[in-house]
Amino acid sequence: MRRWWLLAWTIGIFGCGILAGALNITRLRSNTFALGSAVLIVAMVMLAGGWWKTLRQTRKKMKQIERRQRIVTIGGGTGLSVLLRGLKEYDVDLTAVVTVADDGGSSGRLRSDFAMPPPGDIRNCLVALADTEPLLERLLQYRFASGSGLRGHSFGNLFLAAMTHILGDFETAIRETSRVLAVHGRVLPAAREDVKLRAVLRDGSIVEGESNIPEAGQSIERIELVPADVMPLPEAVEAIENADAIVIGPGSLYTSILPNLLIPGITEAIMKSRAKKIFVCNVMTQPGETDAFSASRHVEEIYRHVQHRLFDYILVNGASLPTEALEKYQAQNSYPVLVDMEQLHNLGLKVIARDFVHYATYARHDSRLIADQIVNLIGYDRRSATSYGK
Repeated sequence: MRRWWLLAWTIGIFGCGILAGALNITRLRSNTFALGSAVLIVAMVMLAGGWWKTLRQTRKKMKQIERRQRIVTIGGGTGLSVLLRGLKEYDVDLTAVVTVADDGGSSGRLRSDFAMPPPGDIRNCLVALADTEPLLERLLQYRFASGSGLRGHSFGNLFLAAMTHILGDFETAIRETSRVLAVHGRVLPAAREDVKLRAVLRDGSIVEGESNIPEAGQSIERIELVPADVMPLPEAVEAIENADAIVIGPGSLYTSILPNLLIPGITEAIMKSRAKKIFVCNVMTQPGETDAFSASRHVEEIYRHVQHRLFDYILVNGASLPTEALEKYQAQNSYPVLVDMEQLHNLGLKVIARDFVHYATYARHDSRLIADQIVNLIGYDRRSATSYGK
């Protein structure tokens, strides 16, 4: 196609030259003038075609330059907020799709008292993406230590609850809170409706409630949503379908990741999207949920529940933890997730194993390293994009 419009320019210019030469002849023959006129018409058509094609190509390139790459993260809990802190440093169009199945602590009480979705994971993501003073972040994360009605509540959760009642719905409350906090990106609940989590254990018994599942003391056969036909948030589905990268995890497999994927329409949107699909595997096993799980077992459980193969890449920690950290985790029956390369490759995954961990009190993913790896996978151009953090 490029050769066509280059040829159009050439013929057009050549045709104009012929006519100019014909017009400079003192005694024009009628056939020469007719030839020149015909060539001029063809030349004008070819020039117009070449010009139009060039304009379209230029506009297309400009749009590609102007359009920021779109990244959608899906999950909940601490893992998602850690990931968002790294990604917000890049000039990308960022959307966090957050689970609404939490029913413990402050979130559970507000959910029960005010018939609203749980705000805890939403709050953590808003704070992670916010461009705020450290004092404001501390305020939003502050948890009351006393008071018969306030004890255990997070100020940020109460703020979102108040905004929900003032503005009439949870999504509007999140959107307006995002403006107040100068959030880089969007935070969306995976669904509008009240969703509860139910686990069917290996012995057939049933445990209801996200906070109760890790305490069951048995292997989980499957996770279910109640109701099962909950509707996804349309904006979340649209963001997933139009993404350049979809990042799932890190986070609790059964209580943070799968609750999003089990919402009808979410997995279908992931399958439909042409984005690169990336799974960020947990660093450590989680007692009561993923005891003795390898990296491939995490992926297999997701595939078994959603009945599709979703991922192109898996990011796993390829470095050892300090002895002090290992001993601390072993006391809690938590161990490093085994990276079983052969099984991961058999699942058709491209494995990226690096030292992704930052260890202080706990072993967490290093937000900068994990974000840098993700933007590299989608060809982020640091020369033409401006980082928020620089």
